[in-house]
Amino acid sequence: MNRYTVLALRVVLACGLVGSLLVQAVMVPLLAADLDDAPAGIRWPVVVIVVLGIVTIQVGMVCVWRLLTLVREDTVFSRASFRYVDTIVAAAATAAALLFALGVVLAPGEDVAPGVVLLVGGAGGLVGGVALLMVVMRSLLVQATELRAELDAVI
Repeated sequence: MNRYTVLALRVVLACGLVGSLLVQAVMVPLLAADLDDAPAGIRWPVVVIVVLGIVTIQVGMVCVWRLLTLVREDTVFSRASFRYVDTIVAAAATAAALLFALGVVLAPGEDVAPGVVLLVGGAGGLVGGVALLMVVMRSLLVQATELRAELDAVI
């Protein structure tokens, strides 16, 4: 893989990690303060779901960083890659479940428009699609790893 592509992706990941840490440190407390007037049954679940959602994104970014390291070392077609891909799948599936849970928390009452709840549910469906896409990519990685092993045996 092109060295500059890996470097560019690492810059994006580093900015994303720093940005997500800033959101956790600054924006989440502001969100909690903004929800002071909301009932406790909504306030704390929303804050917890947002924090856990940010964590799932961070886990995914760290795993992609590790996969980039394996690409740089030319060992991406090894069993070590599966652990990171599996973690990305789990993080994406968890993020989808968190979005659906957020929709459930926001749905009752008149405080949130039904269209917003539908948008949150739609986002959950899309993130679930990312998890399924990663499952497909994992199966391709398995095939490529097996093919690489066969080629190494021939050579």
